[in-house]
Amino acid sequence: MARFGILTGGGDAPALNAVIRAAVRRSLERGHEVLGIRHGWKGLLTRETTPLDLPAVSGILHRGGTILGTSRTNPYKRAEDEKRAKEGFRALGIDTLIACGGEDTLGVASRLCADGFPVVGVPKTIDNDLSGTDVTFGFDTAVSIATEAIGRLHSTAESHDRVIVVEVMGRHAGWIALHSGVAGGADFVMIPEVPARIEDVAAAVQARRGRGKSFSIIVVAEGAVLADSASPVVKDAQTDSFGHQLLGGVGERVARALEEKTGLETRSVVLGHVQRGGTPTARDRWLGTMFGLVAADLAHRGEHGKMAALRGERVVAVPLAEGVATLKTVGRDLYDDMKTLFG
Repeated sequence: MARFGILTGGGDAPALNAVIRAAVRRSLERGHEVLGIRHGWKGLLTRETTPLDLPAVSGILHRGGTILGTSRTNPYKRAEDEKRAKEGFRALGIDTLIACGGEDTLGVASRLCADGFPVVGVPKTIDNDLSGTDVTFGFDTAVSIATEAIGRLHSTAESHDRVIVVEVMGRHAGWIALHSGVAGGADFVMIPEVPARIEDVAAAVQARRGRGKSFSIIVVAEGAVLADSASPVVKDAQTDSFGHQLLGGVGERVARALEEKTGLETRSVVLGHVQRGGTPTARDRWLGTMFGLVAADLAHRGEHGKMAALRGERVVAVPLAEGVATLKTVGRDLYDDMKTLFG
């Protein structure tokens, strides 16, 4: 019998509990013990754990968030934290650790593996920006929530003859913005990969007015960069343990500039963490479950340094380092194709 650990790090994502449930059930049926590490990598430093048995994972499939808690702790930021994390790993007697997270969490997992610790990964981010997998769980739910919100905003924008700018998540990649914007019938979508000019956004709004439409919806990713600016809009200059600034405010900036340019009443709406919350979609529950099963299989076989990944319609194992090698961003060709629908 082996002892497996499982942790969830970084921002929460719908279907994390599906991963936990599947990995635990698969491991328990093989006679293994599963230990939940609380609050991401912080749990290795503090050695805060919880046993994961069948009662612990019963009834969690439909729940958002993560029953293990999470944090943005980077054990490699300080030498003393790295030492404590590695000591905690050894002290807990973990034969294999299953780490669920995005680029930062899996980056730590990859480094730990390179340092000789047995780790397997599960890619998780609502931003869908990990290169090692076709799609990450949580993305479908985030897009569905954003699309529904955009649909609801159509009616209030039309009632008041307003332009509404909707800010959605997406630090480096505009997948949520592009998918929800197109699905929600937005008149312009701004993404981090393609800096946009306010003049172009205003032109789309005015073209729509010329066709007799008195309102418009603009979707903006939080990391979108204006053509006359060198960097994204930030709320706070301070950074987290992985060096990320807190983004936010680009929607409001675009709304002000658009109102000045067009003379039309413009409002901004920030969807924020509502995109992460609530019950995951059926697709995300399915994908999270498959990822959890494959991760448990990797742990059982001792295939460390790998992660679960969706390739086509199959969930397979790929090198962990491959999963965090580059960010998957929206290509200019795809964005240009979608511009046909703007305005």
